[in-house]
Amino acid sequence: MSLENDIRAIAEQERLLVFDRFDCDAGWRLGERLRLVASERALPVAIDVTLHAMPLFYSALAGSTADNARWIRRKRNVALHFLRSSYSVGRKLELQGATLEDKFSLSDTDYAAHGGSFPITVAGTGCIGAVTVSGLPQREDHNLVVEVLAEILGHDALKIALAA
Repeated sequence: MSLENDIRAIAEQERLLVFDRFDCDAGWRLGERLRLVASERALPVAIDVTLHAMPLFYSALAGSTADNARWIRRKRNVALHFLRSSYSVGRKLELQGATLEDKFSLSDTDYAAHGGSFPITVAGTGCIGAVTVSGLPQREDHNLVVEVLAEILGHDALKIALAA
């Protein structure tokens, strides 16, 4: 799929995947569902659900490493800074031939525009946090998060998934 098509598809995902309400229990359920799906597929991922600075859920599955926690922090920083999915930001930068460092003066130490972090958005409120997965190739990290968000929010995940 082209960068332009990805960017349009991710924008549609971000438009659709919005909660009516979200609290600590919803964060835990989101994390649990991601963990169950990843566990059933034996995926070596770490999962994080955070409301801005307050962690609600973290789990590291077999095969994940300490590096995944660092990737989660960096990808989540991108989602919270731009209020967009980290993959969307990364695809736009790739299209422009730019990096976070040269375009926004954001250090690679603290920010990673790679797929896997998706804003938690509440209708009428906006972005209140992020859900992040790390451990797979970035497109697969992104797709896993979108799949579970779509399921929880009652959307057909296949209709809004990025093409392979």
